[in-house]
Amino acid sequence: MSKEISTGTIHKLPADFRKALISSPAALNVWEDVTPLARNEWICWVTSGKKEETRNIRIEKALSKLKGGMRRPCCWAGCTHR
Repeated sequence: MSKEISTGTIHKLPADFRKALISSPAALNVWEDVTPLARNEWICWVTSGKKEETRNIRIEKALSKLKGGMRRPCCWAGCTHR
């Protein structure tokens, strides 16, 4: 049985980001505590990278920042899909 993880308001949680969150309980705790709109911002930020390498780097940075208590990606204009 797969673990149920909350998603965003528009964007669905992609499998690679989901797997990374499951591997980091501290990041997952913050993830579950933020609003759906904030989760949407994280998902959009991670998936907006054009290259696989960029996306992987963003997943690692997202985990690090979430573990540190950051609730939204910073220094980014935000999701254009809302």
